[in-house]
Amino acid sequence: MPVLFFDSSAVIKRYLRERGSGWVLSLVPPRAANTVVLARIAGVEVVSAIRRQERGGNVSPADAAAAIRQFEHDFANEYRIIEITVGLVSRAMSLADRYALRGYDAVQLAAAIEVLGVCRSTGIAGPTLVSADQALNAAAAAEGLLVEDPNAHP
Repeated sequence: MPVLFFDSSAVIKRYLRERGSGWVLSLVPPRAANTVVLARIAGVEVVSAIRRQERGGNVSPADAAAAIRQFEHDFANEYRIIEITVGLVSRAMSLADRYALRGYDAVQLAAAIEVLGVCRSTGIAGPTLVSADQALNAAAAAEGLLVEDPNAHP
């Protein structure tokens, strides 16, 4: 069972139609036997992104509300969540410094590295970081993570 760590730029493609949405939909439960992991902060980022799309006129209020309801359900029931701890924030600060990442991107990367450590300690392959953010993807690759960009799968 592959382990996939989705950042917000990737998981939102499950809830709003964007480039790469079809590919993302093929990876997430219940259609696939993948373990999908999110950082706790993804909840805030995804809701915020959906509402920004609504305010920008790209999504109707009804569609935005439905997308948020579905995401909140999936967030509570389908995804494995990595909590934001003092240690994770400390690692994120170091990653932000090393790679000049935006704050939440550094937290996402720190969470993915935490998952990598768990996978290695239990003999499970992975995780693959799934992100549409090029700077985050480059930093993740430099840290030894496998990376997939959903935008490369239109």
